[in-house]
Amino acid sequence: MSGGDAGDPGGPSTAGILVAGHPLPPRLADGGEQGLADWRAGLPVLVEEVLETWSLVASAPYLPGGSSAWVAPVRDRDGTALVLKVAWAHEESRDEAAGMAAWQGRGAAEVRRSEIRGQTSLVLMEQVLPGTPLAELLSWPERDEVVAGLLRRMWFPPGDVFSPAEAARFRPLSHMCAWWADEAQARADAGDTGDSPLPRDLVEHGLTLFRELPRQWDGEAVLLATDFHPSNVLARGEGAEREWVLIDPKPYVGDPHYDLLQHMLNDSDRLVAEPGAFADRMAQLTGLDPARARRWLFARCVQEAGTMDGAARAALRLAADGVE
Repeated sequence: MSGGDAGDPGGPSTAGILVAGHPLPPRLADGGEQGLADWRAGLPVLVEEVLETWSLVASAPYLPGGSSAWVAPVRDRDGTALVLKVAWAHEESRDEAAGMAAWQGRGAAEVRRSEIRGQTSLVLMEQVLPGTPLAELLSWPERDEVVAGLLRRMWFPPGDVFSPAEAARFRPLSHMCAWWADEAQARADAGDTGDSPLPRDLVEHGLTLFRELPRQWDGEAVLLATDFHPSNVLARGEGAEREWVLIDPKPYVGDPHYDLLQHMLNDSDRLVAEPGAFADRMAQLTGLDPARARRWLFARCVQEAGTMDGAARAALRLAADGVE
């Protein structure tokens, strides 16, 4: 999660918490943001209520787990193996269930049931088998092709599957970009730029671009996963029967070029060595504009400088290559 103040770590205050009879997964236990801590305190009761009302029996949660969700294998009353995700519906992930519903048959894992309860998103989905992440199965160039193929299936206006009122729930990409740019500007102003500080004029240019690109998009505004990377894509089936399915999207609506970025940022070696060529390849595989993909990558790398390995170096290389 990119928004919010990290605060103090959860530490000892979470040590005695049991959810469905099991200790909290370490990443969820360690999160210290105040909103998350408040939500987490009610998690044991909430999970028990969901298990009872949805007639589920839970096993131990997945480890190390996510930073803002409790996810565990469950069985329903018929003995069907499923996965229950009980998540804090924070600013980025609040529309996960709605996005997953939109992408049924278009690349997302099968959703059996979903619900929003106050600050909680509940999703009951298939247990993807074998469920191995794309990141563990294919080389990076092969992953490029899988990611591009899934994204092409997933990009469509939300109005294609939802009523106008339902489609309006998805926020514009410009909302997220403005928020993240403000956070990055605050880090830069405080000198919190890690080991690779960028020149002030480059920071100002990159963050301005990060705010402007989503607003300037005059193409079709499509539903975006935004957090699309090879660890959020799982294998269903094996051999010739294998297909790939998405989990854990953070939906917004806007320019499809943005959805190329997280995949590229997750390959830090190629990102630093040849960011322009990497952007060109992903644009070619998805039928998008290479120049715009490079501009988006430059802006996002400036925004992530100091918080993500290689981002500042990639931004400098893209600037040296003439990206504006």
